[in-house]
Order: sequence, then structure tokens, then C-alpha cells
Amino acid sequence: MTQPQPTTTPNLPEPKMGFNEYAERLNGRAAMLGFVVALAIEYFTGQGLLSWLGLN
Repeated sequence: MTQPQPTTTPNLPEPKMGFNEYAERLNGRAAMLGFVVALAIEYFTGQGLLSWLGLN
């Protein structure tokens, strides 16, 4: 006799921690925002980001 198979898959909420689609989307958006801010700092100050921070 064969085992019965489920007809539907459970609809579980996606976790907010770890490597999942939500975390990757949030990380990508933060990286894009940081890149634009770094470009704006370089454009308005005429210095690179490291020079502006005093590290170069």
C-alpha cells in the first residue's frame, strides 16, 4: 500500500533572518543607497570618500 501524498503545500511566512529573499533585497537596497551617497560625497566635496574621511 502506498503512502498518501499531501495535496497542498503549507503557506508558511518567510523568515526575516538568514539568507532569504527579503534579506537579500534589503542588502541590495542598502548597497545601492551607500553607493549613491559615496558618489554624492565625491561630487560635492571634490574628494574621494577615503580622503573625505581622512583615511588617505
